[in-house]
Amino acid sequence: MDQSQYIFLIYSLFFLGTTAFSLLTNSILLRFTKTMGTKNQKGAKAIRWSSESKPAIGGITFFMVFLISLVCYSIFFFPEEVFKSTQLLGLLLTALIAFLMGLADDAYNTRPLLKFLVQVSCGLILILTGTHIELFEWDYLNYVLTVFWTIGMMNSINMLDNMDAITSVVSLFILLSALLTIYVMGELGTAEFMIVLGVVAALIGFLFFNWNPSKMYMGDTGSQFLGLFLAFIGIRYCWNAPSLSGEFLVSRQISITLLVFLLPIMDTTIVVINRIRRGQSPFVGGRDHTTHVLSYQGLSDSQVAMAFGGVGALSLLATIFFQKYVETWTWWHAGGVLAYFVLLLSVMFYLAKINKANYIN
Repeated sequence: MDQSQYIFLIYSLFFLGTTAFSLLTNSILLRFTKTMGTKNQKGAKAIRWSSESKPAIGGITFFMVFLISLVCYSIFFFPEEVFKSTQLLGLLLTALIAFLMGLADDAYNTRPLLKFLVQVSCGLILILTGTHIELFEWDYLNYVLTVFWTIGMMNSINMLDNMDAITSVVSLFILLSALLTIYVMGELGTAEFMIVLGVVAALIGFLFFNWNPSKMYMGDTGSQFLGLFLAFIGIRYCWNAPSLSGEFLVSRQISITLLVFLLPIMDTTIVVINRIRRGQSPFVGGRDHTTHVLSYQGLSDSQVAMAFGGVGALSLLATIFFQKYVETWTWWHAGGVLAYFVLLLSVMFYLAKINKANYIN
């Protein structure tokens, strides 16, 4: 068996095994968990679209599969790579911090300031361990953008987790784009590929229970971990990913990042702007997200998830085209991505405006 066949066999067995593990673990947690991580308890203000109380425990499996992925890579490939890579150790440390922060938030509803400080710490740890955006000539600007990106993504994924299956579907397409980029870069034998593959499997196993009508939520345990993980992946394979010719162009790096992370960026942008206009805090829960706006237009929860999946699939196809077939990046490519983003943003802003009466108390 040659090297390529060995890698394909290991990855195939690993993906099938972790998907089965995710399904089984979520099933067991759901069977034995009655109140742990339950959202929307009686007497509390509803912070989700659904008014039902369901266990918010899906994120536990995400983190377990993440750790299993690191262990499996060490067993089947290069055990020393994980422990010699400061970037992977930084990811492991920040993922643990984000997971514990989310777990505490699910259990005790921690203060927003503490949550913010933890997110800042995660961004700083990523920088100190060698993972930061490399967009500008001045390092301090790159560091500031890295911290902002980490905080923004952890909050954006958390805010997007407001309706069944939405965050799972969005994260799946982002990670599929990352897998494609890793493949194009010829890094199939890296630990990052196996980790991303494992988290994809965990999301698929969770989605079985999270599709409307859902049986469980991922909770802050899941959204904080996912937000941190996606921030890391975004830095490595969007912000800092070279073109086929090996070039690093500011317009290309921004365009690819905007394309891959279009849905969480769009949702957060609309929510923050609209709430500031109304004199409300952007960090207080509400029913004015893009998911809710589509629901006000008459779509069911499942149809909203499929709509988000359709946009995610379209962005993935565009990413495939840019990453695999465009060797020379031009302003026409950047303009096309920007026009695509502005069009979707404008449509959602308009829908939010005409449905304003549905979410204004």
